[in-house]
Amino acid sequence: MTDQPRTPHVPAKPSLDGLEDRWVRVWDDDAVYRFDRNRPRAEVYAIDTPPPTVSGSLHVGHVFSYTQTDAIARYQRMRGRAVFYPMGWDDNGLPTERRVQNHFGVRCDPSVPYDAGFEPPAKPDPKRQIPISRRNFIELCERLTEVDEKAFEEMWRRVGLSVDWSLLYTTIGADARRASQRAFLRNLARGEAYLAEAPTLWDVTFRTAVAQAELEDRDQPGAFYRLRFHGGERPVYIETTRPELLPACVALVAHPDDERYRELFGTTVRTPLFGVEVPVLAHRLADPEKGSGLVMVCTFGDVTDVTWWRELDLPTRPVLGWDGRFAAEPPAGVPASPYDELAGKTVFSAKERVVELLRASGDLDGEPRTVTRPVKFFEKGGKPLEIVTTRQWYLRNGGRDAAVRDRLVDRGRQLAWHPPYMRARYENWVEGLNGDWLISRQRFFGVPFPVWYPLDDAGEPRYDAPILPAEDDLPIDPASDVPSGFTEDRRGRPGGFLGDPDVMDTWATSSLTPQIAGGWERDPDLFRRVFPYDLRPQAHDIIRTWLFSTVVRADLEHGSPPWTDTALAGWILDPDRKKMSKSKGNVVTPIDLLREFGTDAVRYWAASGRPGTDTAFDTGQIKVGRRLAIKLLNASKFVLGIGDVAPDAPVAHPLDQAMLRALALVVADATRAFDAYDYARALERTERFFWEFCDDYLELVKTRAYGEGAEAQSARAALRTALSVLLRLFAPILPFVTEEVWSWWRDGSVHRASWPSADDLPGTGDTITLTVTAEALRQVRKAKSAAKASMRAEVARAVVAGAEAAKIARDDLAAAGHITDLDVREGSADLAVEVVLA
Repeated sequence: MTDQPRTPHVPAKPSLDGLEDRWVRVWDDDAVYRFDRNRPRAEVYAIDTPPPTVSGSLHVGHVFSYTQTDAIARYQRMRGRAVFYPMGWDDNGLPTERRVQNHFGVRCDPSVPYDAGFEPPAKPDPKRQIPISRRNFIELCERLTEVDEKAFEEMWRRVGLSVDWSLLYTTIGADARRASQRAFLRNLARGEAYLAEAPTLWDVTFRTAVAQAELEDRDQPGAFYRLRFHGGERPVYIETTRPELLPACVALVAHPDDERYRELFGTTVRTPLFGVEVPVLAHRLADPEKGSGLVMVCTFGDVTDVTWWRELDLPTRPVLGWDGRFAAEPPAGVPASPYDELAGKTVFSAKERVVELLRASGDLDGEPRTVTRPVKFFEKGGKPLEIVTTRQWYLRNGGRDAAVRDRLVDRGRQLAWHPPYMRARYENWVEGLNGDWLISRQRFFGVPFPVWYPLDDAGEPRYDAPILPAEDDLPIDPASDVPSGFTEDRRGRPGGFLGDPDVMDTWATSSLTPQIAGGWERDPDLFRRVFPYDLRPQAHDIIRTWLFSTVVRADLEHGSPPWTDTALAGWILDPDRKKMSKSKGNVVTPIDLLREFGTDAVRYWAASGRPGTDTAFDTGQIKVGRRLAIKLLNASKFVLGIGDVAPDAPVAHPLDQAMLRALALVVADATRAFDAYDYARALERTERFFWEFCDDYLELVKTRAYGEGAEAQSARAALRTALSVLLRLFAPILPFVTEEVWSWWRDGSVHRASWPSADDLPGTGDTITLTVTAEALRQVRKAKSAAKASMRAEVARAVVAGAEAAKIARDDLAAAGHITDLDVREGSADLAVEVVLA
């Protein structure tokens, strides 16, 4: 596309209204943002765009962070790079399932047969959800996400994202499932993925395993109960917040240096109520200062219990089921009475009953001591997590292997972090891992594990001998597809097979966005042109999840980082300085803001946020952005309406040259800022110059520009040169208004125009002529304001001292200040202006 100037065609009344609808259509029709896949890798700039979760509506926080990425993409495109900028929808996973359940009033029950004609109730009741088959449930997920995705695309177009919509992908689509399953099979073949039965953090509401990266601590009220255990010459006491887990108790532990219990080490005591013999053991993790110093180990109350169970080789006495209720039968070695009083109860009800029994037996010492303590929750859950023993898929991520951990820390050091201090968050996470990445989930709408298990003659699965598909057969769903050598009638029968029922964690699929979007193994030519990518933009709170998991997958599969740079966006905060999120119910949806203030105004607010810095939502800043966009329209109308410019007109006047020299410095500064991913600095520098340009330079040269001759041509040429540069500087942030003005006098799109170069501006020397003359004009205005006179009031005489450089712009200053007699002279002190009004 060309950007040659032509005779301007300026609307009589320029307006921001309707710009979005008009230019979105033009950009789409002209394929302005289409990726040129014929360019070599050295000329490509590839972005691993975050695929937003499709589970409702976008909020203003999304607009904030995605606008910042878009500014970088637009800048790189203007620098001549072929920008690979795809968009994806993260549509599988728990958020989508929850939305489908509430929207349609259904819940998934894999035991229910498929109903080909099923339609959800016309008036769904989220509190009385209808059980439907897994296949029916997935169909509803697909139906609702299709609607949501269309709304998301419309919103992103309105926001002006310059993505190539022909590259759209979804994390549940066939390409994503194929890539996710292929990567898993290769991880399995290399020994990086493995199946293990072990204690697992479990969300009882959603009945699924939870990974370490998905945890959050929430302060919860509770109480310490002091319980008496029996044995030896005297009773011993422990303090616990979970007395209901007494039937799961397998040991008591104390610190090996705790003199109070040294004589008990190696002996046994009996649990209250149940009378089960448990050993008293020593372990360094027991804290002598906490409670009585003696700790009850249960299987499992918390993650420390898991450590003690593993390192002390303790037995397992599980009591909680996947639903968070006590199992119908007691664990081995625990008497049926009083356990039968707990069977089927929730944790809360069981605790109440156990405390009643302890009080009655005299084994509760004193009254409970209230306390507030941090409790682990699934980040999307509403109930505390439990620990149950389950069979899950894991991926090695350095949590149990120091060599792998060190390698992944080094991968982080190979990246350029923007801002740089964010790297410490990555390293702290990696170095604090305490286990491998749990990648399986007991959910439904996700990428299934491509695994079947043979059944022995008794119908039991052979987990140690999985049946795997060929990569050419991917994607597959083991719940409906049949492994080679079997027929469907052998499913679930002795000697037959069983499909793995689990799906991959959503991070296990979205961690492959570079591979999915880039055509890994599907389009090798494209993948060579984009991988490793140039940029991963994302929020700083998911460094531990999305960023780290993507680094893990690229390291395992490609032996390299997935990108060279990562730019971290901050949160949007509400007026109470709390993070804005749908789960907190404090979000602002962007559509009303976009309609009221215009997209460019909202983008201005977003781009004003510093990289990685949390920013308060502020409509005041949005209003400033709207005023800027309107001023750009009006100033452009003036510049393009003052008369023609000869094609070869030189910028010869010293004031005009000084202005262009000042603008060259702005271009250099903005370029450095964008190269450092500091879009806010680039905007701030450009905006400051623009307002000074309008307030000072335009006023100084207005009279001369309307005149005739070489000096008038110099002013007009300088004005149009500056306008061309300013439009391009603003274009990454304010795409609509800059495109509108560009179309008044240029062919093609400003977003395909070249980024301005300081070396191309014809300004020479320094900027002092402009600086001093503008300051003299400001002091003349200040004198008029002090006298409460109009800015157009005539000045009979003005003496400007200490401003020798202003002599060469004397006529412009006199015209702008309406000065009849202007005396510019040398001075020994700082610039001073004496004004005598007419």
